[in-house]
Amino acid sequence: MYLHLGEKTVVRTDSIVGIFDLENTTVSKHTRDYLANAEKSGRVVNVSYELPKSFVICEENGKTEVYISQISGQTLMKRIKKD
Repeated sequence: MYLHLGEKTVVRTDSIVGIFDLENTTVSKHTRDYLANAEKSGRVVNVSYELPKSFVICEENGKTEVYISQISGQTLMKRIKKD
């Protein structure tokens, strides 16, 4: 199955490691550091230029990507459960 993250971006649901709410999780210094390191290493994909609400970590073939989405984490989880 696939999950639509916004705009024209979809990912395989079996590659998803986690779905996180940006507002709640970026309070932690560890999360901010993780996102900054991912950005520096070119592993961040910004799905939309709208206000970001969540980020999704995916791993496929040993490669980790972080997708920044304008769709809330709750909505993304509902889409997974619906399918």
